[in-house]
Formats: sequence, C-alpha cells, structure tokens
Amino acid sequence: SDKTVTATGNNIRGKQECSEMTNISLVIPTMNEEEGITECIDAAKDAFDEMGMDGEIILSDSSTDDTAKIAKKKGAKVLKPDKPGYGYAYRYAFKEASGDLIAMGDGDTTYDFRELPSLIEKMRQKNADMAMGSRLDGEIKPGSMPKLHEYIGNPLLTRFLNKFYGAGVKDAHSGMRVIKKNELEKLDLKSDGMEFASEMIMEAGARDLRIVEKPIVYHEREGEATLHSFRDGWRHVRFMLKNAPSYLFFWPGVSLIGAGAAVTALSVTEFTFNSTNLGINSQIAGLLLLLTGLQVSSLSIFTHAASEPVKEKGEITQRITSAFSLEKGLGFGSIATSLGGIYGMLLILKWYQSGFTDVPTATEGLLSFAAITVGLQTAFNSFFLSIASDPYEA
Repeated sequence: SDKTVTATGNNIRGKQECSEMTNISLVIPTMNEEEGITECIDAAKDAFDEMGMDGEIILSDSSTDDTAKIAKKKGAKVLKPDKPGYGYAYRYAFKEASGDLIAMGDGDTTYDFRELPSLIEKMRQKNADMAMGSRLDGEIKPGSMPKLHEYIGNPLLTRFLNKFYGAGVKDAHSGMRVIKKNELEKLDLKSDGMEFASEMIMEAGARDLRIVEKPIVYHEREGEATLHSFRDGWRHVRFMLKNAPSYLFFWPGVSLIGAGAAVTALSVTEFTFNSTNLGINSQIAGLLLLLTGLQVSSLSIFTHAASEPVKEKGEITQRITSAFSLEKGLGFGSIATSLGGIYGMLLILKWYQSGFTDVPTATEGLLSFAAITVGLQTAFNSFFLSIASDPYEA
C-alpha cells in the first residue's frame, strides 16, 4: 500500500510547486555496469517521454569496462568522481544536476525507471518533498535479493532508522528515490560509502521532509554484484549508532545507573534474598555499575557537544546539552564531593573517638568514596563539556 510519512505545510502551495517542475535529472552511480546500462537508459527515456518532462541522465562512473562509452552513445552525461565511494559518487553528481527534480537509482537493472512517473505522481498527490520506491511493499523478483537482506537485513536497518530518527518508512534502503532539488540542497550529506542511503533518510527525517513510498518491482541485476552484505550492513549500523548518542550512550548509561543504584541500596539495607543477605560484594558491584553508567551516559553529552550528529527522535541528549552550564555541573559536583567528604570525616571522627577500636565498616567507607568519586567526575566532566562546547566562551 502507498504510504505518506510526513505531510506538513501548505498543500495548495506544494501542489503548485510540483506541477511547475518540468525538468528532471536522473543520477546513476555506476561501476562496471556495461551489461545493464543500456536497458536502464532506455527505461529512463521512456519515463521522461511519458511524463512529458525534459530530462537528463547523469552517470557518476567509476568503471573500468565500457559502461561510460555505452552511456555516452546513448546520450547520457558521464562524470568521473575524483574519489571512490557510493555516497561520494552521488554527492559529486548532484552538483552537476540541473533538474528541479533529482531521481536516483542503480544502473544494474534492479530498478525499472519506467516506474518513475508513478513515484512523481505520488509526490504531487501527497504534496511530498521526496518519494521512495518500496521493494518490501512491492514485488521482489526471484533471485534479485538474498533472503538474508529481504527478511533480516533491510527490515532491521529500517527499524533502526525509524526508532532512532522517526523516519517512518518501510524500506529505508531502497535505491530508487526522487527528491525536489531545493530540498536536497538543504540536506547536510557527508558520507562517502554505502551508509549514504541511511544518511539521506536520517537527514530527511531530521528536517521534517515529507516522504511518500510507492510499491515497486525489484528485478534481478545484470552483471556482477558489488554489494558486500555484512561489511556494508555494518557500515549502515555503525553510521546510525555514531549519530545516535542517546541510544548508544545515554539510555544504556541510565540503565546501568539504575541497576547499580538498586543493587547498592539493597545491599546497604541488608536486603535478604533466599535467606541470604546482599553484602559487601554486592555493594561493590552496584557502585561499579553506577560509576560506569555515569561515565557512559556522559559520553552522549560529549558526543553531541563535540560533533554534529543527525538530530535524533526525542532529542533528549540535545535538550540536556542545551540546559547544561559549567556552573550547574560544578555545583552538583561540589555538593556530591562535599557530602561524601563530610560523611567520611564523620566516620574518621567516630573512629578516633572510640580510641581507634570502632573501625568504620567497608559499607560506610564505600558510600563515602563513591560520593566523592561521583562529585569529582561530574566536576571535571563539566569542564570538559564546557571546553568541547565552546573553548572560547567567556
């Protein structure tokens, strides 16, 4: 079924914008696609004729075979990127594209460019900024996609994107896409490799672009496959996690803090489980979990301050970073350190008054040193965060 992901803004204005777009550029990244490029170019020309639009076909080519030669004879414009990479090939070609609409797709016949008119019509109907062909909602021809990709890889990566960035799509890594050029220029696309496909959807979701999906047919490719399942899949996952500090650091850190605090509290209160008290060993484990969680959750704030990750769904890390100030961090750190220090001094005083016979328990000592450690860590982390955010701040 067709699906509209986001629909905001003035519908009348959007429909007028789409109807006024009469030029389209189809960008195809190629690497040794001589067996399928003729069919792809012919299909694209048929699509342009059907839509009555002026179109150009741009190959961003890194081939060592006759792909470029064939494409030039068919009337396509061929560019030679000065760096390798799937994402870089697209970014390199986007700068040369002149159309109001930018279409994307592979040159191995897996996508039938005769389906472009239906994608663009869906954009017009739904006042969308971007349209994607959904293979998972459409038809996947036998032999065109490994079962690992169809049932595990693509659905799982799509779920990550939807969870982290609120993309709201069903086939996030479909290579057949159409986007308005003015909206494409707003996306801060930087990746060079296969993770480019994820980055584009992440950026589109973060910037509230209106995306629609249309079921398409995914065909068996012509020529040798260039996709490496595990390596390229990991590149997508790695890129998403590096741009999701809340999910990578903050929530795991908070979970560790909660677990550590719970274990510590149960051990200090001598909670009994199956007639056994949680003693000093449990307290040590709980405090280590708590301190580890504090450090891990802090990394999410550092990451957001020191880099520019794609805006996540929920934006909790961004909100915490915005609310942070060096003075607040130093204040909390000073209070925790002082409380730990005062408690420790009272324990020493009690020990002194007993003639050094009433030795403080390990439980009491650990609580004191844990509070001091948390306070010092918070204070120094606050200085680091302040420097990472703005080293020249007065």
